[in-house]
Amino acid sequence: MQLSLPASLILSNGMVFKGFSFGHPQPAAGEVVFNTAMMGYPESLTDPSYKGQLLVSTYPLIGNYGVPKNSFVNGLSAFYESEHIQVSGFIVSDYSFEHSHWNAEKSLSDWLKEHEIPAIYGIDTRELTKVLREAGTMLGKIVVDNHDTDFADPNNENLVAQASCTEIIRYDEGAKTVALVDCGVKHNILRCLQRRNITIIRVPWDYDFNTIPYDGLFISNGPGNPDFCEATVQHIRTAMNAQKPICGICMGNQLLSKAGGAKVFKLKYGHRSHNQPVRMVGTNRCFITSQNHGFAVDSRTLGNDWEQLFVNMNDDTNEGIRHKTLPFFSAQFHPEASSGPTDTEFLFDDFIKLIG
Repeated sequence: MQLSLPASLILSNGMVFKGFSFGHPQPAAGEVVFNTAMMGYPESLTDPSYKGQLLVSTYPLIGNYGVPKNSFVNGLSAFYESEHIQVSGFIVSDYSFEHSHWNAEKSLSDWLKEHEIPAIYGIDTRELTKVLREAGTMLGKIVVDNHDTDFADPNNENLVAQASCTEIIRYDEGAKTVALVDCGVKHNILRCLQRRNITIIRVPWDYDFNTIPYDGLFISNGPGNPDFCEATVQHIRTAMNAQKPICGICMGNQLLSKAGGAKVFKLKYGHRSHNQPVRMVGTNRCFITSQNHGFAVDSRTLGNDWEQLFVNMNDDTNEGIRHKTLPFFSAQFHPEASSGPTDTEFLFDDFIKLIG
């Protein structure tokens, strides 16, 4: 019999969901979002794009396969998407106190406590998700054993600056060199580039990468509001003049679009799952994609030199853009797909082919 502290999730609209704590016994506040993936909680919890958010898993059973060892290969985490847990809190329906997996080193509960991340189970996540779908993403807070805190809106902060590296990092010595703008990059993006014999120069989000030599520019994913990244947008505009290949993923799609003159807007409840269907514009090619973003590009504001590359088949929102004549393109979804479907990893190959 497990003895757990009482805990509650309180939404900014006044609704209260009562449960029990299985993480660090402290309160936390943030933006409440839901993910419909059936697996991959170690990858999701370490995804920098979740920074500042209270993550709700709609899949009912969490923790049954524990978490793997945090080992590193070539300077990158072997199994996680960053160096540490990024979410502000975790909300599940049923937590499994027993775990079993050949690669598990510890329980999810122990891992969360080590990183001082609160978590709550016993929540009716089905009802909670229905509330978020109807009302839209909202602020919330996890209160543990009556220890309260104030609501906090992460969208008022420059989360990219918090998630980005603070100094230049180099990986490998490949045939070609890619300057990667770290807006909160997932490690599997770096792994995918490494597997393609690429030297990566990883630079902070606001670093002027135009001052260093490179063959191609890559703009990573990242958390929060892209409007805080005006410095990055200005550097991208300068890079466009050199006409070298540019590729962006997730936040990178939004920043490349802003550099091209487009606007972005906040989605009602975002796209966070492993099963988002997208279609390549002008074709009947459809793909199942992994996604994690709360903002989207307003395709109506794209300039005449740009066109949509992908669209979401659920709500017709933008899922990628490309320049009509120059080697610039991006995807709003995650072709590196960790954890998730690998249908679109060919986009890394397309980028490398542009570099030549």
